[in-house]
Parts: sequence; structure tokens; C-alpha cells
Amino acid sequence: MRRPVEGEVFVHYGQIYVESDPDTVGPDLDEAFAGQSGGLCGAATPGSLWLTTGLHTGDVGFTVEVHEEPPPLDPQWEDVVEVSFRPASAESQLVQWAGEDMWELHLEVTDYRVRYCARGMDEANRKDTRLDSEPQLDCYLLQFWPAPPEADRILKQTSKIAAYWHGFAREQPPPPTPAERAEAELRERLEKERAEREHQLAYERWEWGGQLPSEALRAVQGNVSGLVRFDPSLVHAIDAAGPEVQRTVAVLAARRACELSGLTALGWVADGLAALEERRPLPPPFDDWDRMWRTLSDDPHAPDGTVGEAVPPERPPFQPPTERPGVQTWSEPQVIGPATAVIAEVPKRRAGAGSATMAVTIGAPERSQRISQPHMALPAVTGAGEADPLRAALDAVFAGVVTYGEDYPRLLEEVRSVLPPVDPAP
Repeated sequence: MRRPVEGEVFVHYGQIYVESDPDTVGPDLDEAFAGQSGGLCGAATPGSLWLTTGLHTGDVGFTVEVHEEPPPLDPQWEDVVEVSFRPASAESQLVQWAGEDMWELHLEVTDYRVRYCARGMDEANRKDTRLDSEPQLDCYLLQFWPAPPEADRILKQTSKIAAYWHGFAREQPPPPTPAERAEAELRERLEKERAEREHQLAYERWEWGGQLPSEALRAVQGNVSGLVRFDPSLVHAIDAAGPEVQRTVAVLAARRACELSGLTALGWVADGLAALEERRPLPPPFDDWDRMWRTLSDDPHAPDGTVGEAVPPERPPFQPPTERPGVQTWSEPQVIGPATAVIAEVPKRRAGAGSATMAVTIGAPERSQRISQPHMALPAVTGAGEADPLRAALDAVFAGVVTYGEDYPRLLEEVRSVLPPVDPAP
């Protein structure tokens, strides 16, 4: 025999638990005692035990014993019940209310008979709360030994509070069968998956300006995420325009960026723009990213204009679907009977400190910040030379937006003028 717990443990709302499923927080009160005749040790939910105490709040004497065979029943105990229990995993623990403390029990994953013995329940129930300086009022013994499953039993009843909880247990309907439980778990999983899909779609729709992107936009990479912050409807219109118009948009954006930055005065940049218009591969130095920047740096005639940073328009924050998947909210305390009068304001056990959502907002950049227009415009040329027409258009337009800076709406208006009309999204 071994004793993994011996001494005093703290109880709250007259409850303490044995839990062995790391993926759950234990059953509700009515689920724990469903179909039982005894109301002190609820074992109706697999892998969990709900242990009732007479004391509402404070320290109680508590011992856990693990035996190899049924131990004799000591007549000193006033209230005694037995249930069957099988841990859901090798991680069995005695757990305080709200998970405030726990003790490892090191139970094997096998069938056990459990005997729960109590003494002093009525006196503790009348006292309700035990302060640290006050003597112990009630104590409990929880014993485990290997045994095949059988129905729960009341071996001894003395206290009035135990009689009350036994009556409560007998009022509960039988627990679900394994098949019913499996069906309920399947429904819950499917509902969670559906809610997660809805949440993902809602976020994606918000991210893309109220319209889900095409598969081409999802796969395009490049600077699509940057451009969609400035004008999502334009991004969808470019996507719908087709390859020929996309090439036209790419060349237009590259030329306007280079004109505005003064780069068209440089022969090697003019050659690159001519190649774009003639649908030829970009000539050197545009065929090598590092060489292109060295050429700009070494050109004595390179312009050096600056522009204020482009700031995307504000848009409403994301509003998730009504119920966020995977998040539970608790409104009812899981205590009934004599304790209910004093816990109306307390959240359900094990709900923790509650859930909260934090939103972080990054402010608009400083309007006084200046960036080099030539350095912003050159990527419009290389972007327009991308093999994929859609990416070429999006990359070139985004580079043009950055080059135009605070005046970017003027470029987007011109780009929109060359696009065919698009039917509104459904």
C-alpha cells in the first residue's frame, strides 16, 4: 500500500476532484453523478471523480491510498461510498477547485474500485468555512484497488449532508452509453471544425477587403499582401482582368514610378522600360538584383528625390463570428444545494481567470519620414518583368504606390482606368 496524498488539502465550494484526461477540465456536477445512487463520489464521467466534502471552504484532512487488494473498512468512518473508476491516462491527479493545486497519484491505466470515506461532514457543513487558526472539522479517505467494474454503492450513511447529496444523485438521469457519448463527441468535433472553417473564411474575407480571393491570388505571393492593404478592390480587379491587361498594368506602373522618381533620364533604366513594353526579357543590370543596386549607386546622374511614406487607409477591425471556436464561456456556477445561496457571483469551477482578447494597433507612420524615390521605383521595373502576369502587375503597382508615397491614390486611379469593369462580388 502507498499513500500519494496525506495531510490536509484545500477545498472550495465543497469540491475536490480526481482527473486523468489532460484534454478536459472535468465533468459538470450533474454529469459526474448521472445514474448513481451515491452522491459523494461522482464517477459517471470516464476518467474523472467528483469528490464532495462537508466543508464549503478551507482545509480538510485528506488521505489517498492505493492498495493491491480490497482494504478492510474502518468503522470510524461515518459516511462511505464505493464506485468504479478507470483512469483515462497515466496522469492521474488529485485536483483542487479551479486547478489551484494538484497531487500526482501515479495510478496505472486499469480498472479500480474506489472507496470514499468521510467523517465530520455535518459539523463542517454547519461551520461552512474553516480559518487557518481553527481546528480540523472533517476528514476523508480515498482508497483505490484493482477490481472489475460494478455499480456504485452506499456502504454507510450517517450525516444529513451526505443524505442530501445521495438524494441529488438519485434524481440524475443515467449517463450516456458509450455509443451515445461517441456520437456526441463526433457532433462536437464536427461543429468545432465547422466553426473553425467559418472563422478562417471570415478572417480571409476581411483580410481581402470583404471578398474571398481567387486561387490565383492565394498562390501569387510577391507583394499582394502589401497592395491589398491600400486597395483590395483594385487587387481583385487586376486578378479578373486577365494576362494581357495585367501586363499592361505592370508596364504602366513601372513607367509611372520611374517617371516620378526621375529614373527615366538614365539610359539603362529607359532600356529596361523599353524591354517591358516590347515584352522582352529585362536587360542588364536588371537581370541581377545586386548589380542593379550597384549600378544605381555608381551612376553619377542618378536622381536623389524623396517622398513621404504611403499610408494605407484605415478600415474597420476584424469582427469574428459570434462564437470563437475553441473558446468556452461560463455563466453558471457548478454548485447546487446548500451552497448555492452564497456563490451566485462566482464563475463555474475550472473556468480559470476567464478569457480575454487583446488587440494591438500599430499607429500610422510618421508623415515626416522621407524615403528615396529611386530606390522605391526600381523594384517596379523588376516586378513588372516577373514571368507570372498577375504577380508582375501586383508587384509593379505596389512598388509604384511606395514610390508615389502620400500621393499614391493618383497612381491607383490611373491603373483602375485601364482595367475592364468587374461585376460586384456576390
